[in-house]
Amino acid sequence: MTTSEQRAVTVVVIGYNDAAHITDAVRSALAQGPAVAEVIAVDDCSTDGTGDVLERLSAGEDRLRVLRRTENSGGCGTPRNDGIRAAATPYVMFLDSDDVLPTGAVDALLTAARAHDADVAAGQCVRRELPEGRDTLWRSELYAAPALVERPEDEPRLVDDTLCVNKLYRTGFLREHGIVFPEGRFVYEDFVFTARVLAAAPRVALVPDTVYVWHVRRAAKRLSISLDRAGIDNWRSRIEAHRQVVAIHTAAGEKTLASAARASFLDRSVRMYVRELGGRGAEYRREWWRLAREYLAGFEERDLAAAPPPARTIAQVVLAAPEPRDLTRLVALAARPARLLPPYAEGQVWSEDLPKVALGGLVACPIGELALAAEASLALSPVRGTLMLRVHELYGRLAAARPVAVDVEWTDRHTGRTITSHTTGLTPQASAWTAEAPVHLTALAEGDLAVRDLRLTVHFADGGRTVTAAQAAGGALRRAAVLSRRGGALLVQPYATVDGALALRVAPGLRGAVSVLRRRLRRG
Repeated sequence: MTTSEQRAVTVVVIGYNDAAHITDAVRSALAQGPAVAEVIAVDDCSTDGTGDVLERLSAGEDRLRVLRRTENSGGCGTPRNDGIRAAATPYVMFLDSDDVLPTGAVDALLTAARAHDADVAAGQCVRRELPEGRDTLWRSELYAAPALVERPEDEPRLVDDTLCVNKLYRTGFLREHGIVFPEGRFVYEDFVFTARVLAAAPRVALVPDTVYVWHVRRAAKRLSISLDRAGIDNWRSRIEAHRQVVAIHTAAGEKTLASAARASFLDRSVRMYVRELGGRGAEYRREWWRLAREYLAGFEERDLAAAPPPARTIAQVVLAAPEPRDLTRLVALAARPARLLPPYAEGQVWSEDLPKVALGGLVACPIGELALAAEASLALSPVRGTLMLRVHELYGRLAAARPVAVDVEWTDRHTGRTITSHTTGLTPQASAWTAEAPVHLTALAEGDLAVRDLRLTVHFADGGRTVTAAQAAGGALRRAAVLSRRGGALLVQPYATVDGALALRVAPGLRGAVSVLRRRLRRG
């Protein structure tokens, strides 16, 4: 392969007021090797010196070109479009200033694109929580093995991957079809760009390689768009972006992709925002509900049917109720894994003023997909903890499968690592099964403050199993000081997460424990 054939890719890096991170992004692109002919860094009229950082980097690197906008665009689309227009290579890809490309990313995508004569090559993206370093895979089901998709309609799950940054695009393909990002201040611009790409019927090569590292900084002063969901305008923007996505697929005659996009919206977007409704104010909830109801009214029955049962049921409740209803149960149902909380009345499951909303697939689905509900409370003595569990029946499905045991796992909130686990038998009671398990609090305490999530795996007599979180039982959230086996004391605080699940904060230290005890004495 000649040098000119090797130098085939332009990486467009965009940045605005991100002087602290953009050097790492640019260097990760340059480090991809000879396949990268040029890195075009677009500074969107920053005021923090980002442009000057880029100029200094370019002084010692002939592959780096810096474009400095004289007016801030207000979004990510316009600077990426600048990069597309300036690219002088057969292929182009995108990188945000606070993320990085892992070693070998460009080679993996370029090799696949050339081998299959593909217009688009896509690979695995990793979401990395910082500073903890916890990694989760983005849409991993698409990238389990190498694959070639001749037309997007052959693999409707492509609409789930709305990212533009984990893909390599043939530059000529984008230009031939006039595919660009929405200009200016447009939130979720990559949703629309991806729809435009898929609507143009590209050949898509999929690779299992990790090709992008998305840095998630929840403690940042300025949250990224994907994290900044506290205001109702974010929900409006998401609906508008999705409305355009469906319109693009419909105009292209791709009814399969339009329906898949609606089903994905229910399972990805609606569930995510509903999970967060418990922490929102009343005004936000009412407006969110109104906007959701108005938009979902345009969905077809087949769109609802294509969504997983929890998402389908949530949509049906929203459509049936003029104002927010049953939020505690909906928030738990929106969680992953989904939980359908009791009571389980025959015929009328939701509020009495609602029309009947059929549970359908929530009850008829395979045992491993049941929206199983469990409750947990933590009994704390001066020296130990005991977890008390109650697993609820669900319209006879559990009794038929015969629950026999439950795995109790505590995982680190930040790393996802299992800290302790314990398996115990389940005892049948009226419409439920119960169990008790020891909680090794000393093992759960690491560092100044540890946050542990509880996950249960219920095993059935036929070998099946299902995973659930446990709802924090009422009265189970009192803090306490517990003696540690290693000496000293632990401050233990059970609490309910935003979707009502039981979690623990554990902090070592006698001073904190004494402070809690004093407050409890004063209250007594």
